[in-house]
Amino acid sequence: MEILTWQARTKRGLTLRKLEELTGISRTTLNDIENGKVSPTLWELETIARALDMKISELYESDYK
Repeated sequence: MEILTWQARTKRGLTLRKLEELTGISRTTLNDIENGKVSPTLWELETIARALDMKISELYESDYK
């Protein structure tokens, strides 16, 4: 599964700092999610999706989507 938060964030012109402000998720965690170092929790995906005005399913690619 590929997480697409970087693509969604940059498409909207948001910095990691701004997304941190909007979500309450630390920049370190957001960066780790974007770089595939950690898998986001469902809560984190929902929080990021809300901040980016997207559906959770738009934030990842999967054969099982």
